[in-house]
Amino acid sequence: MSDWPSEIRLSKDRRTLHVTFESGETHALSAELLRVESPSAEVQGHNPAQKQTVPGKRDVEIIKVEPVGHYAVRLTFDDMHDTGIYGWDYLRELGRNGEAKFQAYVDELAAKGMSRERVRRV
Repeated sequence: MSDWPSEIRLSKDRRTLHVTFESGETHALSAELLRVESPSAEVQGHNPAQKQTVPGKRDVEIIKVEPVGHYAVRLTFDDMHDTGIYGWDYLRELGRNGEAKFQAYVDELAAKGMSRERVRRV
């Protein structure tokens, strides 16, 4: 890959990951999108039919961003999900196609009777 990230920065509210590539391409990725589209097997499964719909993540925050070699970052979310390795190509893809992916996610939640809101237990 010829276009590496030149900056990866977490917003102060921990809800947006800003990624800038050497080409100048920049993306602001919401923590919610990153969490529900995690590249982990827990979310993606081992084939497209196994992909999980992850409800209740509207207010999720990223609590840690760790480099993985020179090719990716591992994100830890405040729900303690930390098994996804986000490669540079995947971050770029989420930046370019995130709106469509997010709309598909919202539509899938609605079809399954699920919500973006976290279930509060009393």
